[in-house]
Amino acid sequence: MQRPERPFYVLRRRLLIRTASVAAALWLMSLGTVLAWGVQDDAQRADAIIVMGAAQYRGKPSPVLRARLDHAVALWNRGLASRMLLTGGTGEGDSASEAAVGRNYVARLGVPDSALLLENEGRTSSQSLRAAADLLRARRLTSAVVVSDPFHMLRLEILARRYGIEAYTSPAHPAPATQRLWRQWGTLVAESFKAPLALVMDW
Repeated sequence: MQRPERPFYVLRRRLLIRTASVAAALWLMSLGTVLAWGVQDDAQRADAIIVMGAAQYRGKPSPVLRARLDHAVALWNRGLASRMLLTGGTGEGDSASEAAVGRNYVARLGVPDSALLLENEGRTSSQSLRAAADLLRARRLTSAVVVSDPFHMLRLEILARRYGIEAYTSPAHPAPATQRLWRQWGTLVAESFKAPLALVMDW
């Protein structure tokens, strides 16, 4: 006896359910990978330490940028690199770039100006890392410890390696007073979508 054909709407519903299930599984995998990269510190000896830019206010680093710079200086003091590369362009209405503000800050903490490289133009992570890769390549440097917030680490490693940097990630943890759970979770969820996209496009 021949089985009756299923109505089209039943087949469509099953297809949608299966598609949604696969998409959810892939998203959860991405979420878990972003989280894993965020809690793992792979800092090791490299040619440079790259510090990703963040907001600055009238020449002073924001709490987020200050946490990244402090972490980078701690790595520097451990002797992990001979160069520190500061990234970040000039925001709308600002007179100084994030990289320049970072330069003044780390200089006060003892990092010599001769060891610093500045990337002053980037407004996105992709732009900054591409320019950072050019600066390193011009000096025959190939490896770097990349410093940023924890949940940025996976995407930054993907982008850095795409641009030819042998990257090791080292997350900077903002001071407790600047941490808000909802903001951290918001960043985690956002990066769970951005990181996979970084595999195929600049993001």
